[in-house]
Amino acid sequence: MITEQRNPNSTDIDLRSISEIVQIFHEEDRYAVEAVAAVSDAITQGIELIVDAFCNGGRLFYIGAGTSGRLGVLDASECPPTFSTEPDMVQGIIAGGDIALRKSVEGMEDKHERGAKVIDEHQLTNNDVLVGIASSGRTPYVLGAMHEAHIIGAKVIFLSCVSPNEELKVYVDHFITPIVGPEIITGSTRLKAGTATKLVLNMLTTISMIKLGKVYNNLMVDVNASNSKLIDRSTRIIQTVTGVDKSKAKEALNRSRGSAKIAIVMLEREISRSNAISLLDKHNGFLRPILSDGITN
Repeated sequence: MITEQRNPNSTDIDLRSISEIVQIFHEEDRYAVEAVAAVSDAITQGIELIVDAFCNGGRLFYIGAGTSGRLGVLDASECPPTFSTEPDMVQGIIAGGDIALRKSVEGMEDKHERGAKVIDEHQLTNNDVLVGIASSGRTPYVLGAMHEAHIIGAKVIFLSCVSPNEELKVYVDHFITPIVGPEIITGSTRLKAGTATKLVLNMLTTISMIKLGKVYNNLMVDVNASNSKLIDRSTRIIQTVTGVDKSKAKEALNRSRGSAKIAIVMLEREISRSNAISLLDKHNGFLRPILSDGITN
């Protein structure tokens, strides 16, 4: 299996200088980026499945063990503050539960039946999408979860760093397989495989959110202004879109109850918060048609 093979580029790495090892990492990380670029079509198709699910009231679940699970939980946890999504819209599940985020719980990944059980515990439906993450392509916990999700009728995407196993095609709808090659330290898939996984997850959620209208131009207009940094960012976003000064932008943000998007509509259309919300609802949350010339209601 390629993720367990030795990498000839890092032979005798323990004899190299620190600067030489840094260069090895740079060279190998480029392979990870190239591997992700090589599966762009598969990533695109995966995002289309996710957007379709969201548009039909479905949710996105990530499931993995070890590094793969942690990366899924990380990506899911970033969606509410970045895009003001409900906490259950994107969820990350890791073998061993929350304790495994900080402490290795390696034995849990071998339990096929536990993966199936956790899918039932999270009450997946046929509107949902499950992304199984396993660099090696063979983690029993993840395979059990994907099999159970398939039985339920959810769409199943498998993200791994090996070529698809024919047997998996029975219950996996779509594969994303960036082949990063052997790791610098043999079998340490938190390295290139982890990098490739993070790159793919970045795209799955971010591009899906763009297509749901949670980004205007390249601005995160749905950011949740829940702390001073995000309040400042929201204020700058309002200023950028509307051209008002900082004081007026902050005042509008307060009146909108912390929503940059609502504040922008209030300022641009000179309407109340409730009317701004109604207008956004009419356009499914998309700002661009509201801000285009001629759109007044």
